[in-house]
Amino acid sequence: MKIYKIDKGNQPPMELLLLADPNKDYVDWYIDRGSCYVAIENEQIIGVYMLLSTRPGTVELINIAVAEKEQGRGIGRQLVEHAIRCAVEQGYETMEIGTGNSSIGQLALYQKCGFRITGVDRGYFQEKYEAEIIENGIVCRDMIRLSISLAR
Repeated sequence: MKIYKIDKGNQPPMELLLLADPNKDYVDWYIDRGSCYVAIENEQIIGVYMLLSTRPGTVELINIAVAEKEQGRGIGRQLVEHAIRCAVEQGYETMEIGTGNSSIGQLALYQKCGFRITGVDRGYFQEKYEAEIIENGIVCRDMIRLSISLAR
């Protein structure tokens, strides 16, 4: 598997981006503002993530997705670790990430990669998303915010 940044002129893998964030308007908004990285295996895109600079010294890791048939192989962890390396190389001091309260697997993954919970945006998904999101039998209501210090 290889992970690389796609050029701004190339079309990002919308089907994967929408797997992580079902709101196409949000995805369209941050595609133009962020950098998109894809994981390729056997000439197929199997994963994606985006980095979005949010303020000086801080980057947000957004929209991590792995093709459904490829999940469970550790690709998500490889994407997170790659994103951390890229952010360090680009001189960022802090990386942030947000995920739903119902995203049990993602919360575990991010903490295993060194992220710590920094806050909760109560009602975020109920306010920002028209359709109700249910994962793992849990209604997704709140955004759990996490961060990691990149200073080595």
